[in-house]
Amino acid sequence: MARDVFEKLHGYPELPADVKDVEIAATARHGMRLFLHGGADGPQPDALEYFQERAARRAEEGMPLHLLLRTYTLGVQELFRALRKSARPGEQDALAELAEALFAAADRVVGAVAESYLDEQAALAAERHEQRRSRARALLAGRPAADGHPPDGPALVLCLRYGNSVAAEGSSRSPVAVRRLVRRVQTALDRALGTDVPALLDAESGFAVVPGRGELPVRTMELMRGATGPQVRMAAAAATGTGDIPRAARLAGEVVRVAAACGRPPGLHRLDDVLLEYHLSRPSEGSDRIAALLDPLEGRPELVETLRTHLEQRQDRRATARRLNLHPNSVDHRLARIQELTGISLAAPRDTALVLASLLLRETDADVME
Repeated sequence: MARDVFEKLHGYPELPADVKDVEIAATARHGMRLFLHGGADGPQPDALEYFQERAARRAEEGMPLHLLLRTYTLGVQELFRALRKSARPGEQDALAELAEALFAAADRVVGAVAESYLDEQAALAAERHEQRRSRARALLAGRPAADGHPPDGPALVLCLRYGNSVAAEGSSRSPVAVRRLVRRVQTALDRALGTDVPALLDAESGFAVVPGRGELPVRTMELMRGATGPQVRMAAAAATGTGDIPRAARLAGEVVRVAAACGRPPGLHRLDDVLLEYHLSRPSEGSDRIAALLDPLEGRPELVETLRTHLEQRQDRRATARRLNLHPNSVDHRLARIQELTGISLAAPRDTALVLASLLLRETDADVME
């Protein structure tokens, strides 16, 4: 009966023979016995355990939930059809009573099956998620993953910074919102790169390791913006092997940080895009003194923002004014105030380089303090 009824289900013919001929048939027989006994004695306390165990096994094997549930609903239909055919004249009331009992039993069974399936699926997903994080954690530390995957070889290391994507949803960084964001980012990475990407992600940023790839697919940034919003920043650095991954991760992280510090718009950043800024931000004997050049601007964030934006706009006062929604004269007043407080003139190329280096070094100090 099970074979005849279920063969019409999409996906059923592709199931393994032992599942179709043994397990599903055994489940159907078990269900019929329970119904017949329950009709006389009422539902048994442990009647659902068998169905729940089989549902968990189907989840582990990857059977789609819709296919699993339809085997139960079709079984109920077939059983009711058999009851109706066997009913004799004058037994309509008994048939109605049996039908009511059958549908009540089906409701309990289908609910228990779905719950058990989803619980097992969630447990499997959590296990896979933790395995992926453990793999990424090992690779980012320069160690091979415990499961030996991926094998040692070239890799691309990504640094992602998506900032206030959770807050933008109006959810105040609730754990549920963070988990949803992380899932979206992970899904975007997997889709863009065509594989399960080992990644360590949190509410604001993360790292991912893509084995064997030298360049990012063109649609990567588009998918990342769709997952996190337009403010996402990303940088990639090549690693020659597992032992080189920590260096590549540090480089990708620095490129993202420097690009943000010097006012570059969000998007994909490359080392060549910020080569001078990266060089100026490297700590040296004079770093503390250079960073201190802008100490007089502490407590004046509007002046720091004006300074950074003015450098980003190549010292075009009108472009700076448009970006900051100010009148050009207001920009002039702010720049004059900056010169008055610091003694630095942006008209001098040397002072411009010092200001850029100071901004970058102060950003480095802020990141370290955080």
